[in-house]
Amino acid sequence: MANYETDDQSLSLKLFVVLSKAHKVMMEISAKDVRKHGLSLTEFAVLELLHHKGEVPLQQIASKILLTSGSITYVADKLENKGFLQRKPCKNDRRVTYAALTDKGQELFHNIFPDHAKFIQSAMSTLSAEEKQVAITLIKRLGQDVQRRYS
Repeated sequence: MANYETDDQSLSLKLFVVLSKAHKVMMEISAKDVRKHGLSLTEFAVLELLHHKGEVPLQQIASKILLTSGSITYVADKLENKGFLQRKPCKNDRRVTYAALTDKGQELFHNIFPDHAKFIQSAMSTLSAEEKQVAITLIKRLGQDVQRRYS
């Protein structure tokens, strides 16, 4: 430990590195799994969001899955070209366009999500259900507090 670091500071730095590495590994293996279905991880995330939330304004998708607005246009275009997503104009506000899953998109999601969920469960199997709940609680609290204080 460098002489300018406190024990708490050193632990904070180590936690940051450990969280970052774990996130990187989980995203890499998740991306590899969805690529088997001809999708990028971002495309899969959009499909999942639309499946669970229904129609969503394109402008809101980016913030919900941590993308830039320019990237979401590109991803929406790709999903639309594949026949999985359709754009729907808002009836009340011409500036707003909704993204919605097509029947083909719903079918694809229903076909691939159960196996992907099992894959993620297997990747997380080193932790017990209780440990997962503790990790969820702690990491969520950390993220919310950091966002509140620094955003």
